[in-house]
Amino acid sequence: MRKQVLSRLAVILTVLAPLARAQETPYMKPPQAILDILNAPELPQVSVSPARDMILMSTQLRYPPIADVAAPMLRLAGSRIDPATNGPHRAQYSVALSLKKIADGAETKIALPANAKVSLPRWSPDGKQFAFMNTIANGIELFVGDTASGKIRKLGAGAINAAYGEPMNWIDSHTLLVQLVPPGRGKPPAEPLVPKGPHIQESSGNAGPSRTYEDMLQNPHDELLWDHYATSQLAIVDVTGQGKVTAIGKPRIFHTKHILVATVHRPYSYLLPASDFPRLIEVWDMTGQVVYKLEDAPLADKIPIGGVRTGRRNYQWDTTQPATLVWVEALDDGSPNKKVPHRDRIMTLKAPFSGQPSELYKTVHRFAGLAWLEKDRFALISENDREKKWRTTFLVDLDQSAEPRQIWSLSTQERYNDPGLPVTRPMATGQRVVVQNGDWIFLNGNGSSPQGDLPFFDRFNLKTLKSERIFRCEPGSYETFVALLSSDGSRFLMRHEAPADPPNYFVRTSSGGAPQMLTKFADTAPILRKIKKQLVTYKRADDIDLSFELYLPPDYKEGTRLPTFVWAYPYEYNDAGTASQVSGSPWRFTTITGPSELFLVLQGYAVLDNVAMPVIGTPKQVNDTYVQQIVMDAKAAIDKAAAMGVTDPNRVGVGGHSYGGFMTANLLAHSDLFRAGIARSGAYNRTLTPFGFQSEERTLWEAPETYLNMSPFMYADKLKTPLLLIHGEADDNSGTFPIQSERMYQAVRGNGGTVRLVMLPDEAHGYAARETIEHVLYEMVSWMERYAKDVQPR
Repeated sequence: MRKQVLSRLAVILTVLAPLARAQETPYMKPPQAILDILNAPELPQVSVSPARDMILMSTQLRYPPIADVAAPMLRLAGSRIDPATNGPHRAQYSVALSLKKIADGAETKIALPANAKVSLPRWSPDGKQFAFMNTIANGIELFVGDTASGKIRKLGAGAINAAYGEPMNWIDSHTLLVQLVPPGRGKPPAEPLVPKGPHIQESSGNAGPSRTYEDMLQNPHDELLWDHYATSQLAIVDVTGQGKVTAIGKPRIFHTKHILVATVHRPYSYLLPASDFPRLIEVWDMTGQVVYKLEDAPLADKIPIGGVRTGRRNYQWDTTQPATLVWVEALDDGSPNKKVPHRDRIMTLKAPFSGQPSELYKTVHRFAGLAWLEKDRFALISENDREKKWRTTFLVDLDQSAEPRQIWSLSTQERYNDPGLPVTRPMATGQRVVVQNGDWIFLNGNGSSPQGDLPFFDRFNLKTLKSERIFRCEPGSYETFVALLSSDGSRFLMRHEAPADPPNYFVRTSSGGAPQMLTKFADTAPILRKIKKQLVTYKRADDIDLSFELYLPPDYKEGTRLPTFVWAYPYEYNDAGTASQVSGSPWRFTTITGPSELFLVLQGYAVLDNVAMPVIGTPKQVNDTYVQQIVMDAKAAIDKAAAMGVTDPNRVGVGGHSYGGFMTANLLAHSDLFRAGIARSGAYNRTLTPFGFQSEERTLWEAPETYLNMSPFMYADKLKTPLLLIHGEADDNSGTFPIQSERMYQAVRGNGGTVRLVMLPDEAHGYAARETIEHVLYEMVSWMERYAKDVQPR
């Protein structure tokens, strides 16, 4: 079999035609009906004050202009840096802020600087102030606002360095810990005009598998640029009075802080991002003096697939004890392939850090999280069984006076019986703790069910380990928990929406009664209320339960068979039970943004959205039948829509983004179900991701047939259905390098297929610029109209 597939590869490579001459065309616009929806006003995001008396509403700029996206960018160590601002390139920002009192709904609009580009504000621990950053042409400014008045002022702390790490955090209600551009830093290092020699990498024979990352360091000059832009001066800022600034320690590259400081240092890697660089973890006092060295972790270039770092990791402060460190250590050398009775242990050490660390807890499987309880000396500790995809959570007495109690144990893919997530709140230190009211904590979850998602809000008793329901959304609407407004859970903030009701915020009480409406956001796109939406369930040929969300045009007439577009993203499952569970809700308020497939509904198509595409099997073999299963999934969806009388099976297109784009190309290569395909930002040749992808943890050399059989590139000679390939030229996602689409285009074209390649200047894995969004929608609509909408039966 392997020889046959490799022979196929050889044939394809010999017949590849040269890439046709690329043409630069102006950005095009989609039909006006789509533009009207794209131009609809953005609804604000909401954040609740720690004092639970105010909400802060921030309105983001949904689609920045292409000039922003095309601004100069440095791609270094897995980061994208704007050299003009010393911040992240293409950072999302807000253009309007306002405060609203929860008690009476009184609103205060915040007067921002002209042409403001502000970050999401962060509340002070007492909720009396909020801080945010504002990006200007040549830097990033620091602002603080007064909650009572809504007035803001700029702090003269200097230029914020947001290129890497956490640029701003509250230490207490009067003090911020910030990263600054080091004073007197000077100009960035100039690139040599003449190379000094070749760039060489060498391995000494120790295995070091790694995923295929974008934006890695390439040469010594990149290393100098990384040092220049990522190095920060740590400082504390007193937000009272004149905003006194006190520098802490010397400039370094900070990864995390809160005076538990992790700094990144050389030697760097040209294959791994900065998160895997050597890291020195220390405890500093407020003058920057080292109190304790926790770990000097080496370059993480020898971690097995699915493994973790050796040494001390997941370091943090114990929120239940003063000045007490907690961290995790692997007991299996970080390798998931070693058979050991316990994989991890949790260690602790109290100030002055001169004694020996003590063990808090051992996990049988890999440590997966620790949540501190607000009041008692207890924590929720989770561990994950990688093979079974199973997560177990224990209630652990940190004083070790009682045995740990298992409170939840379920598949990581379980939706129907998911107990929800604990409700947390921030402490003055910035860490979050689980809100506790006596023996009770609170949980909120999606509430997935055969009817769709019905979100809930519960309280959970730590003694009986039983939940009591406080609220659950009823069918017909979609309402989610936002925040507690009282410590006992008697008042809480909810976000409510329904097919005819735009999302708004309400205050509810545990005793029931009519909720208090806090916001009154209006419907900004009423034409979308005429779209017909339905959750549809059906079975695959092997009796697996599946579902999709059906969208029909505003003017749809019952019984009319429509051209149809299928949009999906495949997921791997261990068992049929979890694969069959329904996700999503038919009762949400329909909004359409970005390059969404749902815009095709406005052009007369039926759209099958969120189509279930499960691939079921054991972790080691699940992808061995990937192609057969996605073809079964797709056929079942089309057959169901055709049986309902809404789909013309002779006029169906398919599309997806990323792994969905990969799926699309495979469906066209291995079935005749579709008349056209749209694959965005996918990876089509799995030999270019040889150390695993998605949940596949076998390497190319361990499972060559699977890698090759899953690669639509290897079947380009069979792909005769018209395929539209779209890809961002600056894709930043692991595995989906732009060359994947370029080579797929060459392969299909060279074998006589119908294919179009659209490369989007300056765009990453997700597309951002308004001009880009409009053009992508133009391409999608044009491709479907050309090859699927009005075609004759085969």
